[in-house]
Amino acid sequence: MIERTCDRPTACQHENTKPRNHEKDLFGLERDLPLSFLRVFVLSCLVGGGWLAAGTAAQQRASADWPQWRGPNRDGVATSFTEPKSWPEQLTKKWKVDVGIGYATPVLVGERVYMFSRRGDEEVLAALAADTGREIWHTGYAVSFNLNPAAARHEKGPKSTPTFAAGKLYTLGMTGIVSAFDAASGRLLWQKPAPPVNPLYHTAMSPLVDRGLVIVHVGGHDKGALTAFDSNSGAVKWSWNGDGPSYGSPIAVDADGTRQIVVLTQENLVGVDEATGALLWKRPFSTQYTQNIITPIVYGAAIIISGLEKGVTEFRIVKRNGQWATENVWDTQDVALYMTNAVVVHDMVIGMSHKNSGQFFALDARTGNTLWKSEPRQATNAAIERAGDYVFLLKDDAELIVAKPTTTGLGVVKRYTVADSATWSAPAIVGSRMFVKDANSLALLTW
Repeated sequence: MIERTCDRPTACQHENTKPRNHEKDLFGLERDLPLSFLRVFVLSCLVGGGWLAAGTAAQQRASADWPQWRGPNRDGVATSFTEPKSWPEQLTKKWKVDVGIGYATPVLVGERVYMFSRRGDEEVLAALAADTGREIWHTGYAVSFNLNPAAARHEKGPKSTPTFAAGKLYTLGMTGIVSAFDAASGRLLWQKPAPPVNPLYHTAMSPLVDRGLVIVHVGGHDKGALTAFDSNSGAVKWSWNGDGPSYGSPIAVDADGTRQIVVLTQENLVGVDEATGALLWKRPFSTQYTQNIITPIVYGAAIIISGLEKGVTEFRIVKRNGQWATENVWDTQDVALYMTNAVVVHDMVIGMSHKNSGQFFALDARTGNTLWKSEPRQATNAAIERAGDYVFLLKDDAELIVAKPTTTGLGVVKRYTVADSATWSAPAIVGSRMFVKDANSLALLTW
């Protein structure tokens, strides 16, 4: 049996309240489970040697926060969303402040926004008041390094999103410095120095915090270690050094009673025992230019993965005769994900392929069949997030598309310009608010 659950690293820590521990929730996928999904789910329980349970609406508690990379459940879904009666002609800009360079997603917990960026020669974590943008505190540390010329256009700002859990914030800097901060005060709690080797294009993985562990793949090209740090002390609990790091972020799943960390590495996709760090299974996964970037997506009984010129593949984790393995459900080479992570909307995978200079698409998540593709030349990158039946597609040129996709097309509802410079960061969507990071600034937009 395979189940996906997690200690959701979200909280309702508002200003002037103390950090507190948080209840464990199911880490699910689809909360609405249409009839077609239930049919596929039951079938998947009977076929393939295992099943993965997604949380239903009754099992999930919608979060009014955006506490980590890809949102409350690490799947690109806004679990707290207020749909307007009608979409306005323009979004309302409540405030905009300079915060420094970098591509980290804003992290929202209660009425504080946390932003990880570079200011001058320092990497800085800052807390701002969500309603005004006023800075409450910031903590920085000096970081000097030579940027890979191939990544020069993206500058030296961090690409990793902080993770909030139990009153603390965890960050991974561009040179591999791992830090823990007190979210109330900004006080540095512990820090691990930069390793001697970095990934070719520096870091982009966002830490996973689960069951008292901070899980990050430290190190660099051909020499790294997927490492679990104690969330309170920073002590190393285990490490697996079978490959260098990638730029994609890990997720946690339960498979037949064994909690596994699933993550792309430099040349593989792996499942590692969360309790011990032992390698359970491995799938070779190499991309051109050594750029494994995508965060795995869980759908029903399976996991969806993709990469540059790798197509899109759905597979299951299975255990037979005491041995762990994986087996494909489907594979398509019609589209592929490069830097853009996809979302699941009902039984559709909505993404943007790097083919044809950026092309939005929908796949049937049950079969892998292509349902539709948009016109080409849409964008170099797009951050795609789901809110209810809508998808928000924030292109790197600051155009936001609000759409309601169906099996026949994207279903564009509105288009907005949301910034004055490039928007490579994924936004944070909560209620009727969206926090958008552009090249140097953070803004609050509402509808």
